[in-house]
Amino acid sequence: MPNSLTKHFSRNAYLTQAVLSAAFLAGALFPSAASAAPLLRCQLSQGGIVQVLDFKPVADPYRVKSVDVRENFRFKAVVIGDEQKVSYIKLYTYYHSKRQPVLLHEARYLTPTAQTDPKPDALTGTNTLYSPNLEREFQYACALLEVTP
Repeated sequence: MPNSLTKHFSRNAYLTQAVLSAAFLAGALFPSAASAAPLLRCQLSQGGIVQVLDFKPVADPYRVKSVDVRENFRFKAVVIGDEQKVSYIKLYTYYHSKRQPVLLHEARYLTPTAQTDPKPDALTGTNTLYSPNLEREFQYACALLEVTP
């Protein structure tokens, strides 16, 4: 005849097994939910050359470097956040003048949502900019992806 101590241990073992089973099932059904991270992917196009660049979230916007685009433009993508959430994104496009880079365009996106399979221009659309001299054309399009590392 089982005593109350045996019933107590048997009940706790059953509850522990149920909790572990639920945790395993949640991990199996939603593996990417816990490990997905945002990543900004941009397509830059200038003079018939296309570059695809990825930008990860950072904490300090002042450490982000701009990217040279065929010595005609510079593109800077500042993604502020962490591996769970992006607070904001700022995109800057500069034209190379003879003396210094000149800001042509700035765009801001507050608390954007990452998507698992977005179109290449899902966040920004396609932006077309022209240099003040020689009318060079620069295009960019960006999407905020949700990726698993």
